[in-house]
Amino acid sequence: MWGRRYVMCPPEHFDVLYEINPWMHRNVKVDLERAREQWEGLVDALRAAGAVVEVMEPHPDLPDLVFTANAGIVNGNQFVASRFRHPERQAEVPYDIEWFEKHEFVVDTLPDDVSFEGAGDALPFGRVLLAGYRFRSDAGSHVYVSKLTGAAVRSVELVDARLYHLDLTFCPLDDRRAIIAPDGWDPYGRKVVAALVPEPLVLELDDALRFCANSVVVGTNVIMPSCPPAVGRRLEAWGFDVAVAPVDEFLKAGGGCRCLTLALDVVL
Repeated sequence: MWGRRYVMCPPEHFDVLYEINPWMHRNVKVDLERAREQWEGLVDALRAAGAVVEVMEPHPDLPDLVFTANAGIVNGNQFVASRFRHPERQAEVPYDIEWFEKHEFVVDTLPDDVSFEGAGDALPFGRVLLAGYRFRSDAGSHVYVSKLTGAAVRSVELVDARLYHLDLTFCPLDDRRAIIAPDGWDPYGRKVVAALVPEPLVLELDDALRFCANSVVVGTNVIMPSCPPAVGRRLEAWGFDVAVAPVDEFLKAGGGCRCLTLALDVVL
């Protein structure tokens, strides 16, 4: 399983300066000191679980650079850069590409006329790349992603604007199990995931809106922004160890634990 090496970006310039998802409100103030503490707590939890964390330097003009999951997707030494739909985030792309080129990745880009937001909307499960579309990514981008990576892509339409990225509704645990939030998908998408995941841990909508699916898995360790008792019991029964890393400052911008990380060891 992938998930033992990540790139993260410190929240030195993190703020809510614009509104591009239902969680963002410019009148909500970010406690930057608390955000730093929470980010460092997540890094500590990942390293304690056995992960390697590499750090991308923050940029004063890019407050959402902290959400590295959206930078693109990794396939071995290949990096496919995102095409952000919202102009507020498009300036992140050259900075992301520069980082990956410096770290000896081969960078590929998508056509200008599609939108695709990286691992926020595309996560591998077994030999398939499950990819979400509607709010931040186009279904049309999935064809190009498949051609570039050689991965078999299964598309899922997202239907709840609060669950605007796939990684708010889907968290792979191993080759048979995943945390899922079916309320975030259309009926066909639910069938796609039902056929893909033999043993799902199904979240109620309230738990999905607490970003329980936006968790990071390192081997048998699951690092979550919050963990309802029933979810924790199910994970522990499956042999997983749960660690809670609160990231409520980042929830103000619509991001959780998974949003703050990009796995560098994925091979599709």
